[in-house]
Amino acid sequence: MRPFRNPHHTISQGALVGGGSNPRPGMISLAHRGVLFLDELPEFQRIALDALRQPLEERKVTIARTSGNVTYPSDFELVCAMNPCPCGYYPDKNRCRCTEPQIKKYMGKVSGPILDRIDLCVELHPVDVAGLQKERSAENSESIRKRVLRARKRQEERFKGTKYRFNSDIDVADMDTFCALGREEKKYMEEIYKTLKLSARAYHRILKVARTIADLEGDKNISIDHLTEAALYRPSLDYWI
Repeated sequence: MRPFRNPHHTISQGALVGGGSNPRPGMISLAHRGVLFLDELPEFQRIALDALRQPLEERKVTIARTSGNVTYPSDFELVCAMNPCPCGYYPDKNRCRCTEPQIKKYMGKVSGPILDRIDLCVELHPVDVAGLQKERSAENSESIRKRVLRARKRQEERFKGTKYRFNSDIDVADMDTFCALGREEKKYMEEIYKTLKLSARAYHRILKVARTIADLEGDKNISIDHLTEAALYRPSLDYWI
């Protein structure tokens, strides 16, 4: 079974990324090849969250001591959850008791560089009673599992003979090879880049997410629809300003 780690928001930077006089692995290494779940994300110490930046990029963490350096693996899937404000009701002005400075301070605890490293950001909205009582037909877990396995098989064939396993592994130098875009798709991405004021990192993450969406739908090429969906998963400017 793959590891699952769910540290409390009071965890120290050392316990999260590793450390100590005799360096020991932290939660991110204990979650290697598994899931690290951070609930109530803004409640974590900002210094601890920012310490995740390098491990999320390099998939390893190096702890430096006078006696030498120790490197631990940290290839984990980061999953986070948070409220839109301290009371949890923003942007419902009829229920939210927070002031604008309180909301900005709360949201500001999560830095831009950390958001840049999160591929999928989904905002949930309150469900009314009618929505709870309405019967819905949804895709079952077995059907989703089959689609995921088919997508994994496509990636296995795509990366045969390379150093990669999944779309998320693709280096910037190989983006044109594995996430190639047509002429119209390139123009569309130029518009997205300017409109959303993306960083280079976010731009490439959108391409990799779009490639995965195409794989899940069984499409060989990345289309404008795939790019649009991937871009919609970026953090919303309505909140993150």
